[in-house]
Amino acid sequence: AVAAMAPRREAGLLLLLLVLPPASAGLSSYFGTKSRYEEVNPHLVSDPLSLGPEAGGSLPASCTPLQLRVVLRHGTRYPTAGQIRRLGELHARPQGRRDMEQLARRMAARFPALFAARRRLALASSSKHRCLQSGAAFRRGLGPTLDFGGDEVEVEVNDSLMRFFDHCAKFVALVEENDTAMCQVNAFKEGPEMKKVLEKVASALCLPVEELNADLVQVAFLTCSYELAIKNVTSPWCSLFSEEDAKVLEYLNDLKQYWKRGYGYDINSRSSCILFQDIFQHLDKAVEESKSSKPISSPLIVQVGHAETLQPLLALMGYFKDHEPLLASNYARQAQRKFRSGRIVPYAANLAFVLYHCEHVNASQEEYRVQLLLNEKLLSFQHSNETTSTYTDLKDYYRDLLENCHFKEECELPQLNVTAVDEL
Repeated sequence: AVAAMAPRREAGLLLLLLVLPPASAGLSSYFGTKSRYEEVNPHLVSDPLSLGPEAGGSLPASCTPLQLRVVLRHGTRYPTAGQIRRLGELHARPQGRRDMEQLARRMAARFPALFAARRRLALASSSKHRCLQSGAAFRRGLGPTLDFGGDEVEVEVNDSLMRFFDHCAKFVALVEENDTAMCQVNAFKEGPEMKKVLEKVASALCLPVEELNADLVQVAFLTCSYELAIKNVTSPWCSLFSEEDAKVLEYLNDLKQYWKRGYGYDINSRSSCILFQDIFQHLDKAVEESKSSKPISSPLIVQVGHAETLQPLLALMGYFKDHEPLLASNYARQAQRKFRSGRIVPYAANLAFVLYHCEHVNASQEEYRVQLLLNEKLLSFQHSNETTSTYTDLKDYYRDLLENCHFKEECELPQLNVTAVDEL
């Protein structure tokens, strides 16, 4: 009987959604990790190949780029099978491919010397299909005019770097598979802010509030986000939510990211040191080759991973850390928080390390300089608050991580019988 009622209930919900008033404007700013890339770069809405407004921190004309190392999140992806059943037939061509193709063209326009013909492109990806497809789309975006060793550049599968979290036993046991590690997330689901959203949604759908929970409401909200990200349309599901509701649901998403991938537990970020050190090993190699007047063997390194790849790496480097942790109890105080996952790791998010060689410098340590770009915008360095750093100063600032953050030791499960909270 329950099974027989389910289709009728779903049909009734959809009918109600169709007659609800249009969604409030501004929901798209609060979709967290399901945000489209245009939310952090709105100029791309009108011109997908625009490099955006000129940013500060320009280098002297005597500085030329030697190496570009980009860590990407895959492009916009389809929802799960269950969500697809709600959405119906999706757009024939996935938005995620356009994300990557257009990003590649913008990168090539921004760094033409590095993307010149006959320069070697090293492409790596996690084993997930969405990442492999994103890597292939990035290569296609560069077009046939650039000779990177054939049109079909091989994409290396490297889960040890792009999915380091799967290989970190301590993280898997004490965070990923430990329900108590998400106690703040679970508490917020039962808290007053979520209760208010639940009551409002239940009323709009003419349902008893007991038939809804935070997870179901979040699915409806994310369905709204998928329609916008994939089809660029406002879903009827969006009509259920006001901007204030969206802020609450964004905080729920951010809580999960904070405690599972960010600053909540040290192992979240420490597990990414294998990727962090690999980045600097390649930068070191480029510096050594330049000093020896050798061609740079890897001028372009593009690696495609996940939000779960980028978020821990940025936390390891100290970015977007608030004065107090994100808790179930401090939603109002965190209204202006730095840790907003949708602004940090939307679909197609990217972190680029750009190494430059500069001539006519006053001191030898100024010969090699670095810039960081997050989502194609210059990111100020932690040690100087400047958008350009000498490579020497950058390595000095992160010396402890480069020398003392060892993946095997960091990720080894403790032998003692301790609780997750004690260990983390």
